[in-house]
Amino acid sequence: MKILIAEDDEMMLKTMGFKLIREGYEVISCPDGSVALDKIVSENPDLILSDIEMPFASGLDIVHKVKVELKLNIPIIILSSLGLEKTVLKAFELGADDFITKPFSPNELIVRIKRLLLK
Repeated sequence: MKILIAEDDEMMLKTMGFKLIREGYEVISCPDGSVALDKIVSENPDLILSDIEMPFASGLDIVHKVKVELKLNIPIIILSSLGLEKTVLKAFELGADDFITKPFSPNELIVRIKRLLLK
């Protein structure tokens, strides 16, 4: 199973990638939204983890591209800091499947990923 991570915080990107690789997933790491949009089309991931606020393309742009434009059935988990409730609601309106507030437990993230991949 391939998981694409779109996250502009390098430490967070590496930490999540390391945890997911240890869980047996193939990881596609993207340091910004623009790279993520390219990789989604070329790599066809099984699940997407996306920060909401990133350079070049936001998490909302990613959800819109995947769910509305491409009409792909790829589960998307949005990662966000506290205080962005309106943005998170917009992500759900566009088709995001789940949301997790930073900072979060790596084990909680794995549980949420497994739940979405078993659907």
